[in-house]
Amino acid sequence: MKHVIHVDNSEFFRKLMRSYLSEKGFECESLEKGEDAVDAVAGNRATFIITGLSLADMSGEEFLKRLMTLPQKVPIIVVTSSDEDVKHKRLEALGVKKIILKSDDWKKELDGILK
Repeated sequence: MKHVIHVDNSEFFRKLMRSYLSEKGFECESLEKGEDAVDAVAGNRATFIITGLSLADMSGEEFLKRLMTLPQKVPIIVVTSSDEDVKHKRLEALGVKKIILKSDDWKKELDGILK
């Protein structure tokens, strides 16, 4: 079974994402803190990482920088409400595979990526 680590400071969105991923047949580990997610990735527990840009203990960009220091290279998907092109370019430079806007049909976009 594919294991997804989802990191977001919003408990509501974590529950929503966990429900969506479970329906799609994924095992989802929902975390609030970037530090916990870095530990999970370091422990080889992820097929994908889905993250927001606001985490309980660090910024999304700081989290991505921490992931870049790990030997494990896991595809990263950012789900955000920010549509700033400059920010998106910085995220791509930090290894983000796909950026999905929360205001878009994020579930449909994830369907195409997570297959």
